[in-house]
Amino acid sequence: MNGPAAPRLTRPTVPVPGAPRAGDAGTRSPDRRSLRGTWPGLAACAAAAAVVIGAHALVPVLSVPVLALVLGIVVSTVLRARPAGSLSLARTHPGAAWAAKHGLRTGVVLLGLQLSLPQVLALGWRGLTVVAVTVLTTLGGTLLLGRALRLPRATSLLVGTGFAICGAAAVSAMKGAVDPDEEHDDDAAAALALVTIFGSLAIVVLPWLVGVLGLGDHRAGLWIGASVQEVAQVVAAAGAVSPAALAVATVTKLARVVLLAPLVACAGVAVTRSRRRAAAAGERGAATTARRAAPVPLFVVGFLAAVVVRSLGVVPDAVVHLATETSNVLFAAALFAMGLAVDVRELVRTGGRVVGLGAASAGLATAVALGAAVVLG
Repeated sequence: MNGPAAPRLTRPTVPVPGAPRAGDAGTRSPDRRSLRGTWPGLAACAAAAAVVIGAHALVPVLSVPVLALVLGIVVSTVLRARPAGSLSLARTHPGAAWAAKHGLRTGVVLLGLQLSLPQVLALGWRGLTVVAVTVLTTLGGTLLLGRALRLPRATSLLVGTGFAICGAAAVSAMKGAVDPDEEHDDDAAAALALVTIFGSLAIVVLPWLVGVLGLGDHRAGLWIGASVQEVAQVVAAAGAVSPAALAVATVTKLARVVLLAPLVACAGVAVTRSRRRAAAAGERGAATTARRAAPVPLFVVGFLAAVVVRSLGVVPDAVVHLATETSNVLFAAALFAMGLAVDVRELVRTGGRVVGLGAASAGLATAVALGAAVVLG
């Protein structure tokens, strides 16, 4: 990491009533204790997912991951205001942590079934070049700026991935690869908040700029698809331009998502090597993590396998639809869980440099995508 690490977000530390004491180990099985500890959080995440999916059904322009994250942050803020609320938040933590980890990874795998390589390749070399240039420049530029701002590398990597690829899903996938010890929940929450804010601004600003710049439908679709974060935000922004721009933007966005797997895999390999070097140097705790961490996370392998299966044309449309709906539910539950871990007061106090990094990353993605779309579109 580069520079001093930002203070971590705090989690409730009050004891959970009814939780087994150390002396109870011989009276309850580990499975029953584990189940008892996780069900409050799992139930809360399931209820939140139902609310979010219902809201999305009523207002389709609302992004499921974004809405779930915001709901989690609101609930966390309200509960932290009172001791009794902090107690309730503490009881949900084990189940919410389980939902955040496993829900996100399963959702990323199912996301692969929504991608078809022939559809992406239909963009042609010009469109694919626009996507590649935008993604690599945005991610690389964000990492360099994060180093200049003396932010932890994990923070810069999560922010850069969110703006370069596909918002919440990309942040979640990258976190799963580079944070095996789950030490950067605060960094992930900050990245998720930033892609939410700037992606929402893009819905309003980019269609207006398309008119000001006099861009045609194809170039407008390339620009929006290559620069806006969430799928729902891309649909809203490009749909405000024209149906033709929306068609191009949707495929361009899918091309960005395809790049998620190789980038996450490379980051996972780099982190694993770094931890192994630390283990060889005798750093405390690094040896255990290095031994158990896979160079390429299994959920990334699953994502790639799902893309290949979908590209072969053997997956029925009904299965694709079911996978899409299931991934939405999983992302909703997982991002709500991540929102519960956010302490807004701590985020506001320590997040000035991170907000600046997010603004710069959003501006870089927008400018590079526009230039590439004008030159190659």
